[in-house]
Amino acid sequence: MGIVPSGGGTQYLRHRLGRNKALELLLGVDLFDAQMAERYGWINRAIPADTIAAFVDNLAQNIASLPNGVIAGIKCIVPADDYSMGLESENSAWADLFTQPAAGQLLLGGLKRGAQTLEVEHEIEAMLRELATEL
Repeated sequence: MGIVPSGGGTQYLRHRLGRNKALELLLGVDLFDAQMAERYGWINRAIPADTIAAFVDNLAQNIASLPNGVIAGIKCIVPADDYSMGLESENSAWADLFTQPAAGQLLLGGLKRGAQTLEVEHEIEAMLRELATEL
């Protein structure tokens, strides 16, 4: 769409996948399935739909059975990452690109081609690539 992702997504990707894979995903602008996301380390695991409820129930029971203080202790020794600096630069880059004419043309053109519909959303990357070649 002529813009960069925002909201911390690029920072999370770089941290989880490494710079090279994050660049491949961000610049390649392709969708990929859950198995690829798992292989890349973007998600913890890909679970078939018919087994996810049992997996989640088992995980929840295991966590619930831990003695008092264990969850808080583990969260203290494995702190969350601080993406605030990256978030600022990411949002600045997004805002700078969002005001460019190309972004407006892609956004309006995408809406005219039905980007807001479920049918087009499933193939939005291809539609936007095609639109970009026409602009």
